[in-house]
Amino acid sequence: MLTRRSFFKTAGLGAAVAASASFPTDLLAWAEPPRAPQPGGLVLLNSNENAYGPFPSVLAMENPFREANRYPGRRMDLLGERLAGLHKVAVDQVVTGCGSSEVLRMAASAFTGPGHKLITASPAFEAIGRYAHALHTEVVRVPLATDFTHDLGAMLKAAGPDTGLVYICNPNNPTANITPRKDLEDFIAKLPKNVMVLMDEAYHDFVGAGPDYVSFLDRPIHDDRVIVTRTFSKIYGLAGMRLGYGVGEKAVMKKMSEHRLSNPLNTLVIRCAMISLDDHAGHRAARERNTADREEFLRQVKARKLTAIPSEANFVMVHTDRPIREMIAHFRRNNVAIGRPFPPLDTYARISLGKPEEMKEFWRVWDLL
Repeated sequence: MLTRRSFFKTAGLGAAVAASASFPTDLLAWAEPPRAPQPGGLVLLNSNENAYGPFPSVLAMENPFREANRYPGRRMDLLGERLAGLHKVAVDQVVTGCGSSEVLRMAASAFTGPGHKLITASPAFEAIGRYAHALHTEVVRVPLATDFTHDLGAMLKAAGPDTGLVYICNPNNPTANITPRKDLEDFIAKLPKNVMVLMDEAYHDFVGAGPDYVSFLDRPIHDDRVIVTRTFSKIYGLAGMRLGYGVGEKAVMKKMSEHRLSNPLNTLVIRCAMISLDDHAGHRAARERNTADREEFLRQVKARKLTAIPSEANFVMVHTDRPIREMIAHFRRNNVAIGRPFPPLDTYARISLGKPEEMKEFWRVWDLL
C-alpha cells in the first residue's frame, strides 16, 4: 500500500537518483518514443522532423529545469538580442514565437482580414492559409509552375491593391525545391507597394551551395515589406519544443507583436536555442549528415527508376505513379508513416529523411508494392 509516508520516501529516493544520474540524456531517452522499426512501433517519416534530435551539446545541458519557476521574460530578451546579433539587425527587428507557426499567425493577423487577400502557392505549407481564412480573408492559392517553383507571374497577376500579404516558402514545403533568388527579387519589386511579403525560410539550413539561393537574411534587399521567418524545429531538432522567429522592419515587427502571445516561449527551449546557436560544429555536422542522407535517398530513387522533385531540404517529394492515399495506407499497414496528401500532386509522396535504419525499412516496405 502506498501511504503518505512511503510516497515521500519514494519521491525523495527519486530526487536523489535524478540528481546523481546523467539527467538530461536519461530524461530524453525516457520521454522519446521509439523510432526504430519494431513490433508496435512506427517509423516516422511524415513531418519533416530532424530524426537525429537536438545537438549533443543540448543533450549535455545541466539540469534542464533550472529557473523553471521563473517567467521567461528576461531570457526571451536575451534570445532576441542573440538573434539580432546573428542577423546584424536591431533588437526591435526580431520577434520570437511559439514555433514559426505563431509568427505566421501574427503576420496573418497583422496584414490580412476582411477586405484583404492572402496570396500563396498550391501546394505550400498550409498554416498561414488557415489562419487567414479564420480572419475572413480571401485566400488565393496559385498552382506551382510546371517545374514546381512558385509561379511568380501568376502570383503577381493575382495580387492587387486589396492584397495584404504574399506568402513564399523557400525551399517550399512539400516540394522541397527552391525558387531562384533573382526571380523572387524581381517579383517583389513588381508587387504593389502596399503588399507585404513573408519569406518562410524554415529549411534554409539544408540548402546546398549554388547560384539560385541566397537567404533574405544573409543578403537583405532592404525593402520594408519583406518579413523573413526561421525555426528551431528543423536543423536544430527542437520541433517538439516550439520556437521560431521573424525578422523585419521595426514598425512591421511592432505591428505583428501586438498579436503575439504573452510569454510565448518556455525557459527550457530558450536555453536549448542559445546552446544550439553557439554550437557551430553541431550545426555543420547536422548539415553534412542531412546532405549525405538526402544523396543516399536519391541514389535509391534512381536505382528503382523513380523520379523525384529536386530537394534542398530534409525531405523529398517522390513521384509514385499511384494514388497517394493508397501509398499512405500501404506504408501505415507496415508501420511506416509518410507525408499526407498534397493536392493537386495526388501521385506524389513526401518522405522525410530518417536515420539509415529507418530508411532501410522504408525501402523494404516500398519494394513490397
